[in-house]
Amino acid sequence: MTGQDMGWAITLMRVGYLGRGLVYLAVAGISLYSIWRGGQAQDTSSALGWLENTWGGGAVLFLILVGMLAYAIWRVVDAAYDLEDYGKDAKGVVARVGMVVTGGIHLGIGILAFSLLFGRGGTGQGSGIPGYVGAVMQWPGGRWIVGLVALLILGAGAYYLRQGWCNEYRKHLRANDFTTRWNSILKAGVMAHGLVIGVIGLLFLFAAWRSNPQEAGGVGEAFSWLSSQAYGRFLVIAVCVGLVGFSIFCFVNAAYRIVPKASGPDIQSLADALKRRLPV
Repeated sequence: MTGQDMGWAITLMRVGYLGRGLVYLAVAGISLYSIWRGGQAQDTSSALGWLENTWGGGAVLFLILVGMLAYAIWRVVDAAYDLEDYGKDAKGVVARVGMVVTGGIHLGIGILAFSLLFGRGGTGQGSGIPGYVGAVMQWPGGRWIVGLVALLILGAGAYYLRQGWCNEYRKHLRANDFTTRWNSILKAGVMAHGLVIGVIGLLFLFAAWRSNPQEAGGVGEAFSWLSSQAYGRFLVIAVCVGLVGFSIFCFVNAAYRIVPKASGPDIQSLADALKRRLPV
């Protein structure tokens, strides 16, 4: 298909990244507010539940719902048509499978938003991850399955950390004054996101190693683990600020992400602009 044929996919991508940005902005912003009030950082479920009970929160939840559905569809379409040109070799196949998995995770967030908006009894409190992990551990080889999932999550966290540290995200963004000026914030945001994912992977690994599903968890449990470390409160605050940067990264992707097989030709990437020191 030509870029013109796939123009609708670009719209899906933009709406999806906007929704993703809203999710991380909600989690980071509500967590910082909670810490300022003497509480703790919040997980995704609790943050969306908090939105449900605030003025205008329903509208934000609806935007998140639409965004998560769009992001999930975008990732499937992106993987099926290889719109970002990852290729058909082993590395490219892994990347494309990862897209589908990521889409499924964000579809879950969309379902959560839907249940809060239209369901009954949705509290938005806590994480059901230990329950799911416990169920998997009852299967033959369940601990090994959880351990494998842990390694996959750790790999995803390492991927984002490498993307930030090595500035690899720059090749996916259009070069202009805005992306150049905000580059340091984008870098910090990508790395903060990788750190949170990496901690979640560690929690799954601990759960598999100790055969204790209660040690597994999501964003909220990652914040709890970080807060238990030396200078934990400051570390959690720093990560939350970093996740605000990641929400900005998502918004920037919505506006300026380069999709090789669907975007227009001769687009200069941020990586090329900074490498060549050419005016943008």
